[in-house]
Amino acid sequence: MIALIITVVCLAAIAFFWNIAYSSTRAQFQKLTLGLMTGEPAIDTVFTAEDWTALPPPVRRYFETSGFTGYPKMSAMKAKFRNVKFSLGPGKPAITIGYTQCNSALQTSRIAFIDTKMYGIPFQGLDTYVNGAGGMKGVLGKAFTLFDQRGAEMDQACMVTFLSEVMLLPSAAIQNCITWKPIDDLHAEAVISRYGSTASGVFSFHENGECQSFTTNDRTAVGMDGSRQKVRWSAYMDDYSVMDGIRLPTRLRAVWHYDEGDLVYFDSNNFRLEYR
Repeated sequence: MIALIITVVCLAAIAFFWNIAYSSTRAQFQKLTLGLMTGEPAIDTVFTAEDWTALPPPVRRYFETSGFTGYPKMSAMKAKFRNVKFSLGPGKPAITIGYTQCNSALQTSRIAFIDTKMYGIPFQGLDTYVNGAGGMKGVLGKAFTLFDQRGAEMDQACMVTFLSEVMLLPSAAIQNCITWKPIDDLHAEAVISRYGSTASGVFSFHENGECQSFTTNDRTAVGMDGSRQKVRWSAYMDDYSVMDGIRLPTRLRAVWHYDEGDLVYFDSNNFRLEYR
């Protein structure tokens, strides 16, 4: 009877811990993002036509037609995604997650928090790119670290992910650490060099100025078991809509182009963007 009582109490304590809002992973995310979103003052100027002059034609057309000319310059952005379809790898079923990220243009940093449940057990993830160091951590039950990937390949992968999102954060796109190379009227290459590392990718555009995709070979697919594989990677931006006077995509997808077929591992059409 005593053993049964102890078991019931322990299970109740675990259930309570799983259902409260606090977790060390969430607390770490909030601490890191506090520095990104409040550590740098908002830039007290607006974008002008001169800000786009040095950019390749399709990139310049994107910012001009999106409504950013005359818009206040920002130092950072925060994006909140709901009901994202997310896959942990090839052959694994997709799960639904909540996803929140913060990008700092001035610090060239990116932090993202994943929050979901797997078979009723909380699963949380933290992707970080701070001061040139990238990392990807997954925690089960708010207490057990399943993986914590770091190293030079993660540094480059996280940096190129930051690069793929500069169309959402134009203050980052016009920084000196990013070099733009024209290709043709609908394509442009971007090269980011920061913290001793370099990564690049190609942006593709529609004729109406909308950015269609970003593709790179500089992102390593890292498995939960620590396996690493160089795989071509793309981010797609679709279903544009005007929000607060700015034309932005409402559907974002991330895709690994494996030899055996494409894996859409991140698919969201429900997110809110906030600038600081």
